[in-house]
Amino acid sequence: MNRARLALTALVSWVVYLGVSFLVHAVLLKNIYMQHASAMRPEAEANAILPLGFGFALLGFFAFAYLYARTCQGGGVAEGIQFGLMVGVILCCFGTIWDYMVWPVSPRLAALWMVDYLLEFALYGGIVGALYQPNHRPYRVPINA
Repeated sequence: MNRARLALTALVSWVVYLGVSFLVHAVLLKNIYMQHASAMRPEAEANAILPLGFGFALLGFFAFAYLYARTCQGGGVAEGIQFGLMVGVILCCFGTIWDYMVWPVSPRLAALWMVDYLLEFALYGGIVGALYQPNHRPYRVPINA
């Protein structure tokens, strides 16, 4: 396993995540979030714990990159996108649907969260697939004596 590439891949993915998350949640979904304000933390309270979320996201990206490195063949962007989509499906099935069931949000917001997870994790998978390169051990042909 190429640990230096793994760390670089996780960090780059996390930095992209910071930008994409801001665009999605502070810009694109802003109006629908305002419609659900009663189900969400006040902005000041949410901002106060934002570093906690960023820290856990960074840890998650290290796990994401590690899992890719351990399970994928190093097949590049296409394999990374497939990997990211599968992670997105897992997140939607084990997380987002239950968020919808527990919190009083509309089906539209839950669906938008699911689409967001699928698209974002396809993107992050593509980044991981593009950046991560495994250490290759040269194949040695045995010498017949």
